Amino acid sequence: MTPALLASTLLMFLTLSYASLCAASPFGNCRRCRGWGFAMKTDRKGRAKRGKDCRRCKATGKRIRIGRHLYNVAARLHRDGTR
Repeated sequence: MTPALLASTLLMFLTLSYASLCAASPFGNCRRCRGWGFAMKTDRKGRAKRGKDCRRCKATGKRIRIGRHLYNVAARLHRDGTR
């Protein structure tokens, strides 16, 4: 197996697996709050407590994946172009 064929096969496998991940689960955890929806703070005694709501995900803890966002943009462009 040549290196070019191996590289293209690996790239195709990664692309298809990411596409299937985006189709099965279009939302992932927010990178800023790690899916909590808020920041963790500590009080003066060192105990963990809830902080402010995450502004990036609007306190949902979820974000749309990049691949799913690109699919939504392409589908919207196609839908608007064929009306």
